[in-house]
Amino acid sequence: MSRVSTAREPADGTSVWGATAPLLGGLLLVLYAAPVAWLVLAQPPAAVFASLDAPFVVGAARNTLLSAAVSTALATLLGVPLAYWLARADFRGRTLVTAVVAFPLVLPPVVSGMVLLSAVGPEGLGGLLGVRVTGTIAGVVLAQTFVASPFVVLTARSAFERVDTDAEEAARTLGATEWRTFRRVTLPLAWRGVLAGSTLAFARAAGEFGATLMLAYYPRTLPVQIWATFQGRGLDAAFPVAVVLVAVASLALVCINLLGESSLVAPE
Repeated sequence: MSRVSTAREPADGTSVWGATAPLLGGLLLVLYAAPVAWLVLAQPPAAVFASLDAPFVVGAARNTLLSAAVSTALATLLGVPLAYWLARADFRGRTLVTAVVAFPLVLPPVVSGMVLLSAVGPEGLGGLLGVRVTGTIAGVVLAQTFVASPFVVLTARSAFERVDTDAEEAARTLGATEWRTFRRVTLPLAWRGVLAGSTLAFARAAGEFGATLMLAYYPRTLPVQIWATFQGRGLDAAFPVAVVLVAVASLALVCINLLGESSLVAPE
């Protein structure tokens, strides 16, 4: 007869692993939090706020919010149907399609910019069609959409896969079309995941640097402006631009956390 040994827990219910895990994880949390805290606290708040109304900061913030909003809308408009198809379709090449979707996530951002520049730049489709993409807000949006849209597709696909297909089948049995079933049943049940993916995409688009730098150095977004300011005027001058970008990213994280907490609430 086999004997199963169990680790004896202390009287208070703790264990060596239970006490060690937060200590080890805390080191990683310090790595995450310390640089951001240093960025925010390294200069007096009054000096930072006094620089926020500088034209180059305002312009970069405006370009970032506009381009990130447009690229997020495009990523959602095109990515949600793709996510639904990947969640519901059963075909031989499904794994390959998913790998193609995730490809921009594993590419170094600068390489993403090189790929886009060669494809749509003056020597690519842009030159053939007589359309200028490089150095335009359209180029910024294209670069952001390329690197950020996978977050929408992969997150929304997971959300659609968690939807009970019995509810969809019931709707179709009652005569609902596939589009009506998606709009009235599937999407309402998966909306938190879809919105979380879109929020992630917005944060990723707003923080995109490498691909944007290669494809559209102008008009400058916040990440590109941070780099240009750092190169031309030093670290201190780049602080106000970085603080704005940190604020945008923090707001996106708050939204994602709120969505995650609300998704854990069981329906009535």
